[in-house]
Amino acid sequence: MAKTRLEKIADYEEQIAQIKNKQKQERQKLSVEERNARTRRLCSRHGLLEKMLPEIVTTTDEQFKTFLEKAVTNSYGRDILNKIISQTTATPTPQGAGSAAQSATQPAVTEQGEDTDEGQDGGNVGSATV
Repeated sequence: MAKTRLEKIADYEEQIAQIKNKQKQERQKLSVEERNARTRRLCSRHGLLEKMLPEIVTTTDEQFKTFLEKAVTNSYGRDILNKIISQTTATPTPQGAGSAAQSATQPAVTEQGEDTDEGQDGGNVGSATV
């Protein structure tokens, strides 16, 4: 039996509602994935920081903020970060886009696998300002 135009319109409206619901579900999944990735990244980076500077565990939030401001938000800290980022973007790794951000927290490594002065100095600057 042939559908009337009103029935066809109702079917299309139902399909639109289903598609909008699927779209909403996909956005929610994306939001959860992004939140989980951020949480993993924050935990991983802070864990690395605590490993390198165990005394950071006993600092207050205000002391930690001051430490970061003095260690990172100066021209020396920015220069080191920019060098590390430029090294990782010049030689892409198979890990994907997240590798550049992750390597920014680790000392730079030369082709021979040795730490460079930039990576080691960055750690010294941070520990000297605590």
